[in-house]
This record gives sequence, structure tokens and C-alpha cells, in this order.
Amino acid sequence: MAQNNTEVTKVAINDIGTEEDFIKAVDSTIKNFDDGDLVEGTVVKVDHDEVLLDIGYKTEGVIPSRELSIKKDVDPDEVVEVGDTVEALVVTKEDKEGRLILSKKRAQYERAWGDVEKIKEADGVVEGTVIEAVKGGLIVDIGLRGFLPASLVEMRRVRDLSPYIGQTIKAKILELDKNRNNVVLSRRQYLEETQSEVRETFLSQLKKGQIREGVVSSIVNFGAFVDLGGVDGLIHVSELSWKHIDHPSEVVKVGDKVTVEVLDVDLDRERISLSLKATQEDPWQRFARTHVPGQIVKGKVTKIVQFGVFISVEDGIEGLVHISELANRHVENPETVVKPGEIVFVKVIDVDLDRRRISLSLKQANDSVDPASEDFDPALYGMPAEYDEQGNYKYPEGFDPETNEWIAGFEKQREEWESQYAAAHDLWEQHKEFVAKEIENAAESAAADGKAPRQERVEETSNYSSESTSTGTLADSDQLAALRDQLLGKNN
Repeated sequence: MAQNNTEVTKVAINDIGTEEDFIKAVDSTIKNFDDGDLVEGTVVKVDHDEVLLDIGYKTEGVIPSRELSIKKDVDPDEVVEVGDTVEALVVTKEDKEGRLILSKKRAQYERAWGDVEKIKEADGVVEGTVIEAVKGGLIVDIGLRGFLPASLVEMRRVRDLSPYIGQTIKAKILELDKNRNNVVLSRRQYLEETQSEVRETFLSQLKKGQIREGVVSSIVNFGAFVDLGGVDGLIHVSELSWKHIDHPSEVVKVGDKVTVEVLDVDLDRERISLSLKATQEDPWQRFARTHVPGQIVKGKVTKIVQFGVFISVEDGIEGLVHISELANRHVENPETVVKPGEIVFVKVIDVDLDRRRISLSLKQANDSVDPASEDFDPALYGMPAEYDEQGNYKYPEGFDPETNEWIAGFEKQREEWESQYAAAHDLWEQHKEFVAKEIENAAESAAADGKAPRQERVEETSNYSSESTSTGTLADSDQLAALRDQLLGKNN
């Protein structure tokens, strides 16, 4: 049998040398570092409480979740993901369990300190995200935790800091102390430097009487500040509403878009005075526009004085019922007729817009309606009515007086009219109920005042009386009667 002398082919050649040389070669592929060194690696795994980082060491480094960010209680998935290149600081080369412990936030901290120190030396600006609102100010992430005092957030003191959380802001560095881990920032100083020129130009272009759009930036006890586009103006509490308010928050809140009028611009003090109510219709003018003498209105007794009774007829608007207009008898004490807080129906006698006074009559309102009558005049109860120069009633748009029908395509106008008519009709029904009760109580009121009640009701002859036949009412023609029937739905 032939002997097989074939040699086994070598598949590897030991070109390193001895075993000791081989170990040294392997060790040379492993990075060498000490505690406190900065290393860079790739994220290979993300768990809920830690992140594994390959930094070329014999084992993977562990970054506990608390060492991922200067933010508190962060989710590792929100900070890093597999494949990210991350810089970390070596906290412990080998803990009790033999693990390599790393810290991303400390590496960021060390790197940031160097950058922040350079910015401070150059009197530069840092930029970061507001991550917390703490007592006395905000915490800003600028690579490390920078403290921004509340007094330095804006050009003025800010009460509510919560809206700033999550915002990216720029600020100047006031204090920097690495030993105490103390960084104090000032956004106000940055704003003063950057906005000075812009503010000066803006103020020079702003004129008294201009109407501007803005956003409510903050609220204080004495008013509300409005951002007009980088420059704030103040709406004093007295200029927020036509009615009396106790606090600005009753009218506006931070973030509201408002239209304001410029009342004054003080260039020397760089102050802008604004008014919100100036851009809104004066409720007194609105009342004078929508109410005419002879109209019946519903109101609430707000104050009783020796000479009469004050009635609130709209929010912030009061009228006076003189003692002579309280009842069809002599009244010594107004409280024998009405009580504070009582809801009453009164007739508008006069509206003095210049003096902001309204004269009312309870007596004439009571005499204007018969509780048993079905003769209803909607104009008497606030339904808008227009007349031409000859005193003829102007029918609503879309209503044909010849056919007594609404024209197709005017459904919106019809709906509006029906709504107005229904509101007036409801007020009339309430008034009748009120007068009926007044008649029942008349004897008791008169007795309390020491007088006998009058036996006959005084019928009004005003143009707004339900029995008037003169022009200027909605109850003086057959066609209008037909229209009223339609509005009531009788002919539908």
C-alpha cells in the first residue's frame, strides 16, 4: 500500500511572534482610558433604564437613564436611538459588577463649560431650551443647567412662567462659577441690547389714535401688557372694558389676540399706553342706537334712593326711575313699590348720551299693556323697525308686501326676523305677567304708603302704545298684521 506523504496545507501563519506578542497585539486593539476621560461610541441598545454604548472596549459601556440628560426623569428613547454616535464621560471603569459606567450628561456638561466660558469671555449670547420652571425663575438647557431669574426673563417682571417651558430662548451670561456649578442668565439684557434700535424705530412710527393688533403677553393687577410686534404696550385696567372690573383677567388672558387703540406714546420713557375698550362700541352708544323713547325694557333694581330707583337695563348701564314715575299714586317711600334685586319692566323716557343718563318710567310701562289683551306691537319691545320719510314702514328684505310672502332665497333674513319677533313677543308675555302681578299687589303697596289705590288705569297715548293708530308702529296696517302672523307661524 502506497504511503501518503501529502503535507497538510497551512491556513494561517503566526507572523506575530510569541504568545506574549499575540496578547500585546490584542490589547493594542482595545482602547485605553481612565475615569473622567471623554470617549465616543455608538449606541447598540436602548432599554427603559439604561443605554449600551460600544466604545471599542472589551465590554460595552452602560449609560444609566439618569446620566443621559440634564432633564429629570427622561425616557431614554427620547434622547438617543440605536446607531447614534454619542460622547460620554467615564464615571467608573469597572464597578462592583465589572461594568463600565458612562455618563452622557457629564460629558455634555464638561464640553458645555468650555463653550460657555468662551462665550462669556467674548460677551456673546447662549441659546437653549427652557426645561423647568422653579422657584424664582427658569432652568435653561444650554448644555448645562442655566438659571434664568424671573426678573430677567422679560423687560418687565413676569408672574406666570409656565408658558415659557419648551421655548427656545437666547440670553446673556451674567455669572459663571464652575466650582459652585452656578450659571446665571439674563434674557432681559439680551432683549435690551437687540431691541433697543428696533424699539426706537417702532416707537417713532407709532402715533396716537392708531389701531394696532397685538397679543396679550402678561397680566398684572393694574392692567395687561400687549406685544405689538416686539414692543409691549400697557392697557390700564380702566381701559380694558366699558364696565367696571376688579381684575384684568376678567377680560383677557395671556395669549389672547386683541385690537387696541394707541392712547399715548412716551418716547423719553419708552412707554406705550393702549386701550381695548376704545376699539369696541360704547355700550351707551349702542343702547341709544337700539332703544328709542317709548320702548319697554327689562331691568333689575340696583339701588333705591330717596328720589327714585336705579335700574340696570344692560350690563354696565343704569337708568333712573324718578319717584314720580314709580306708580299712579303719590309715593313717599320707593321701597313700598320695588325692592333691591327685583326684576321690573320700565319704559324708556329719554336717553341723554352726552350726560350718560337714562330716564325710565315704571308707571308708564305698567300702563302701556293690558294683561288680558292680545294686541301686540313688536316695536314696543325692541324689534327693529325702519320708516321712510313719509312715515311708511319699510318691510324686511325678502318680504313681499303684495303677496304677504317671503321670497325664495331670503331664508336667512326670514330666520333673523322670526328670531327678533319671537324675542320681542316673549318679552311682551313676560311684561303682561309682571303687570298682572303688579295689579294684584297694588292695594298692598298703596296701603303700606297710606293711600288708596286708583280705580282706573291710565292709558298711554304714546306712538309706542299698543292701541296707537298713528304711524311709527308695527301694529297699524293689515299687511303688517299679516307679516306678524307669518312671523308667529300662523300662515306657514
